[in-house]
Amino acid sequence: MVLVKLETGGQVCPFPLIDAKKKIAELNVGDELLIAFDCTQATESIPNWAAENHYPVTRFEQVGAASWEIVVQKK
Repeated sequence: MVLVKLETGGQVCPFPLIDAKKKIAELNVGDELLIAFDCTQATESIPNWAAENHYPVTRFEQVGAASWEIVVQKK
């Protein structure tokens, strides 16, 4: 299993989600994508996208006043 970090800080929605979709397509099954973002709308859009695509969220936490990290596993 590989953990790949995608830094999207400073990007407005929906670009963190668009970048996450592109990056996870490059990963192998079982790999994880850590998405770092500071767009509040992505706190809903990224977990919803993961759920719709049956990608388990293995970690989701607020790491700053307005920044979050979420880890999505490709299945």
